[in-house]
Amino acid sequence: MTDSSLRVLLRAVAAAERPVVLIDGGAGSGKSTLAAELAEQWPTSATPQVVCTDQFCPGWDGLAVAAARVPQVIATAEFVEWDWIAEAPGEPRHLDPRRPLIIEGCGAITPASRELATLAIWMDAPEELRRERALARDGELFAPHWQQWAEQEQRHWNAGRPWELADLVIDVAADAV
Repeated sequence: MTDSSLRVLLRAVAAAERPVVLIDGGAGSGKSTLAAELAEQWPTSATPQVVCTDQFCPGWDGLAVAAARVPQVIATAEFVEWDWIAEAPGEPRHLDPRRPLIIEGCGAITPASRELATLAIWMDAPEELRRERALARDGELFAPHWQQWAEQEQRHWNAGRPWELADLVIDVAADAV
């Protein structure tokens, strides 16, 4: 996506009363990078709050639970953070319900969350590229859980076909060329 097309898209989204952007895709597809880029280039003074589904995903087997929580996070502007070290619920987190919100992460786009969002973006990338990126980023922490997580992603994709709910599909492999 070019900077100029990104600016045009952001201006349209930012005009909503309370913009909500969802970014979904497989692990390592570039969701966090895009979310940071969108927040940095946001065209209004109301800086978006960026939340990753990992923040409220209850562990390595929790993708479906996290996906089901996205509409609640949008509606209530709060969630309980997951403490990955203690493997238990952590502290409550309260968001400003008036500020724009970007939720990125595996499971962000479902039929229920899409109804509440201004814009939904699907990040499409081949598994080999995603695995390489994810393991470069999270290394030994993610490596033993890659297959377990990939199976949950596949179930999420089969159940909701999130790319079909997206307003924009970004082909990460094509953009990398």
